[in-house]
Amino acid sequence: MVRHIILRFEAPLMSFGDQRIDHIGPTGRFPAASMLTGLLANALGWSRTDGEKLRELQSRIRYAARVDVEGRRVDDFQTAQLGADDRGWTTSGTPDKRAGHPATYDAPHIRRRTYLADAVATVALRLESPSLAPSIDDVAAALVTPARPLFVGRKPCLPTARVFAGHAEGDTALEALLAWPLDPRSGGDVPCMWAAADAPAWAIASDTRTVADERQWAESGLHGDGRTVCEGSISRKRFATGAPA
Repeated sequence: MVRHIILRFEAPLMSFGDQRIDHIGPTGRFPAASMLTGLLANALGWSRTDGEKLRELQSRIRYAARVDVEGRRVDDFQTAQLGADDRGWTTSGTPDKRAGHPATYDAPHIRRRTYLADAVATVALRLESPSLAPSIDDVAAALVTPARPLFVGRKPCLPTARVFAGHAEGDTALEALLAWPLDPRSGGDVPCMWAAADAPAWAIASDTRTVADERQWAESGLHGDGRTVCEGSISRKRFATGAPA
């Protein structure tokens, strides 16, 4: 049995990211590997420029996710006229300056973003190569007392409760996820996602596909590395009952 940390995501609005096309940014049903990497790194106080550290952390993450409360999808159409002298808010507290030719500010800035409203998702996560830093305990401590404010996918998506929920054990991330009780509002079978390379023998997927949710942190910064994931509904009877240990 391997110890995993449990992450619980609940917020008025969340976004788990998905394949983005031009100005349209959808959300996936489950958290992406790059999102979890960024979340842990933000809690640890790392910078976006720490490419090699981010790449190594992402390569060590093994996780499974479930949807406790489905929530609903909300489409947001955003338009703003930004000037060269406008400043953006950052989690570091330093205003973000703008650059570019003056003509780039002649037209409004338009984006479409999709969010999950009033949803609850749970993740069981471990780090391979436990002798390397950061350890799973380092990550848990950082999530309890993060170096910077944490958000669920996008900066406006602030969690309503602490992201770190506790520890659970399992030979795989999916089995650790089963050991963590469901949200009391959960009903029916539970939608789950797990990595095909980290699947217990009993798990039967209704969908197996390749996702490009790993970011090339040390190179282009774009998503491109693919991995195979499984999705399926698991009977709620398989999940633990009662309060977490």
